[in-house]
Amino acid sequence: MSTSDPTASPTTFDLEHRLDSVDATLQNPRTAVVALGSNLGNRLETLQGAVDALADTPGLRITAVSAVFETPALGGPDEQPNYYNAVVVLRTTLPPYSLLERANAVEDAFGRERAVRWGARTLDVDILTYENVLSSDPVLLLPHPRAHERAFVLAPWSDADPAGELPGHGKVAELLAALGGDGAQGVQRRGDIQLRLPE
Repeated sequence: MSTSDPTASPTTFDLEHRLDSVDATLQNPRTAVVALGSNLGNRLETLQGAVDALADTPGLRITAVSAVFETPALGGPDEQPNYYNAVVVLRTTLPPYSLLERANAVEDAFGRERAVRWGARTLDVDILTYENVLSSDPVLLLPHPRAHERAFVLAPWSDADPAGELPGHGKVAELLAALGGDGAQGVQRRGDIQLRLPE
């Protein structure tokens, strides 16, 4: 399906075809889950741009994109704009630190500034999991140390991968239910807007 409409989503047939082709184009790919967030500027356009930039990365194929969820900012300075959050599931031959470098480069391309801890930002790109890799390196903690307690991570993750699991914590859907399920921590699914899976 070819379209410039940012609210369009692929048909089931298109998605299945692309999923079937992933392992044919990548050698020994690994599965990773990446969270996206934005609360400055055109949030939807930024998230779509991040999805497209990740998809353009050699050695990486996105297999699922969640719905968009809106949530109040947690922590950091008061009176921040609400976030748009999403999660992408991908298959990649990039090692974890190379994927992190790419995530940081995508943030930088969208003007991410890191002057204030938990401050407003144009774009956040966080690696939640990379296969079953465990890392205590402060540069790249795997799995993400706070993912299990954040509904704005768990809700889109569960949407993108209903059977998803967070290593060391269990099934994503169960973790979300323990926080209060849909609507936990003020997270709301935005049914009126969508991200599209890149061609």
